[in-house]
Amino acid sequence: MTAKSAAAAARATVYGYPRQGAHRELKKAIEGYWKGRVTADALKAVATELRRANWQSLASAGIHEVPTGDFSYYDHVLDTSVMVGAIPERHRAAVDADVLDGYFAMARGTQDVAPLEMTKWFDTNYHYLVPELGPDTEFIANSAKQVGELKEALALGLTARPVLVGPVTYLLLSKPAPGVAADFDPLTLLDRLLPVYASVLADLRAAGAEWVQLDEPALVQDRTPAELNAAARSYRDLGALTDRPKLLVASYFDRLGDALPVLAKAPVEGLALDFTESAAANLDALAAVGGLPGKRLVAGVVNGRNIWINDLQKSLTTLGTLLGLADRVDVAASCSLLHVPLDASAERDIEPQILRWLAFAKQKTAEIVTLAKGLAQGTDTITAELAANRADLASRAASPITRDPAVRARTEAVTDTDGRRSQPYTERAAAQRTHLGLPLLPTTTIGSFPQTGELRTARADLRAGRIDTAGYEERIKAEIQEVISFQEKTGIDVLVHGEPERNDMVQYFAEQLTGYLATQHGWVQSYGTRYVRPPILAGDISRPEPMTVRWTSYANSLTEKPVKGMLTGPVTMLAWSFVRDDQPLGDTARQVALALRDEVNDLEVAGTSVIQVDEPALRETLPLRAADRAGYLAWATEAFRLTTAGVRPDTQIHTHMCYAEFGDIVQAIDDLDADVISLEAARSHMQVARELAAHGYPREAGPGVYDIHSPRVPSTTEAAALLRKGLEAIPAERLWVNPDCGLKTRGWPETRESLENLVAAAHRVRGELPAS
Repeated sequence: MTAKSAAAAARATVYGYPRQGAHRELKKAIEGYWKGRVTADALKAVATELRRANWQSLASAGIHEVPTGDFSYYDHVLDTSVMVGAIPERHRAAVDADVLDGYFAMARGTQDVAPLEMTKWFDTNYHYLVPELGPDTEFIANSAKQVGELKEALALGLTARPVLVGPVTYLLLSKPAPGVAADFDPLTLLDRLLPVYASVLADLRAAGAEWVQLDEPALVQDRTPAELNAAARSYRDLGALTDRPKLLVASYFDRLGDALPVLAKAPVEGLALDFTESAAANLDALAAVGGLPGKRLVAGVVNGRNIWINDLQKSLTTLGTLLGLADRVDVAASCSLLHVPLDASAERDIEPQILRWLAFAKQKTAEIVTLAKGLAQGTDTITAELAANRADLASRAASPITRDPAVRARTEAVTDTDGRRSQPYTERAAAQRTHLGLPLLPTTTIGSFPQTGELRTARADLRAGRIDTAGYEERIKAEIQEVISFQEKTGIDVLVHGEPERNDMVQYFAEQLTGYLATQHGWVQSYGTRYVRPPILAGDISRPEPMTVRWTSYANSLTEKPVKGMLTGPVTMLAWSFVRDDQPLGDTARQVALALRDEVNDLEVAGTSVIQVDEPALRETLPLRAADRAGYLAWATEAFRLTTAGVRPDTQIHTHMCYAEFGDIVQAIDDLDADVISLEAARSHMQVARELAAHGYPREAGPGVYDIHSPRVPSTTEAAALLRKGLEAIPAERLWVNPDCGLKTRGWPETRESLENLVAAAHRVRGELPAS
């Protein structure tokens, strides 16, 4: 096909769409089902309606081929485990008894059975459930979900393309099941898995699929020759099938590198590639392999992970270059639109001019359609759209919101000394032991306590004017009193105030910093039914006044025990926001760090002796390619030290991280120079404690003994067993006892019992320690 005919054939598509509904209907229905207020049939009806609404909205907007199979009750990787029959043995009885309840048991666990481990989906803030595999794993095809959703879309008269997690990515994201040797490589199961994919593909073809998309984002990471060979073999074998739809192999989040020629040579009908800034190298690499003659190329030119409008002219230039490299060029976002909110037009509190800089899923869909139209029919058919886009881009570039001379002057004046504590850790640790007087194996929590319905109602009443500020603050005071009283009675050593005043660990601070914008409806799925509203970092950052000192000081006034000041760190403030894309991330991180430094110093002046600066996003923001990591870790660790280095030696700095693979950033954790770090460890059975020990980590650490993302209550015996595992790696004088993460999403009854068991476990294991 000529470049001209390739352009004429251009179509618009997306890889996935937000699942929750305009009013988070899916979240409400699922949580209602868990509480027994919604029946299974009612839940399924809500899900069916949400899928229908999404597909019809996409089609009405001009999307020519809608995705199916991207919808999920909890997680698309868990859906894939169900599709290939990889059900952990401990959950098999529950799945056999009731498919839906068994599905949720794998995700959340039960009182008697632990859930699957959860970790970050590449470098996003979405979490997936890690498949557990072993040498005895037997796969069996179960295409009911995938076929059923395809048939729903086809029945609406739509052109639909099922989307599956590809077999190589599925295995590379898996881990050895409990009891399986740690060095077991799930990729050795490829020959067992491919026939299952072949069966699913045949079922989808029989159901009417012309194309099926197989997502292989794991191939954008550094891969060994054996892993690249597995990819080549997978698509050689799947491509050789006679009873299958056409195959579109998709990658996103970064450049494909050595995997691109492997996929370009594979006997599949199409590739979907990311051509946004982070993956721009894909264009030259595609040209270097001779393009995709005779194949379909889906070009991801609209960024599916940020909320800024696309530069339409720049994207059209990229698309024009691609026309000569494939038989057909279609237009898409760079990845699933799962990672952005649904509709910017729903925001009523953002200034209209600024709103024109923003593109959520609905607006990105319109951009994709516009680009496909311009590519297929010529730019003269989208003259008005191009003119409006140029004006909006210029408006943002010239806005005074984006530049504050005072902030920039302060940032430029930072020196290396500003990022160093006044004494080394060994001297600080001695001063802190004297100052705080804590026992061995001190107990604490990560920060938040349950956000009850009453708290959420009080916050909503304040916004609606049903109560005044004084009434709201009395409610917050009462909650802090309850949280402090409970912790004292339970015997926790380092307390927290529970964060009842905070709506979200990032949004709360963003609303008090200049340069940030808050949304009312910008919900994005983090995991399961947990949705967050990432703020929008649009301009230079400063802190007009203290943000946390008042409530932390009030909590301190209620107890003689130390109360931690709780802040969200600069990297996480960036990672869990939609960040400006008009300057280097390191520059923005330094601005945020200086604003937080002011808060840390004010907390210390107010009498706070323990200050926690959470950085759960440090690992998730790690670049996918090793070659890009040193630069990132340099500015990320500098930003943390800049935040925390201004305090006295006897002020103890904590940090916290959760739900990521920490092994490859242990040196960066060390470089933070925090006095204490708490980390998720319960689901991974203290793996991170072993990793810290192997590195020779010299500071204090609290690997979690209570998995807070499950409703189950760990027994004292269970927590004590995990604590003993921790002691195998970390000596008692440096080991803390804490949950995996904050308790915001848990209820009070399970929180009380779990923390009581945690403290009892600490006392039990303390009693087992040799006398000093």
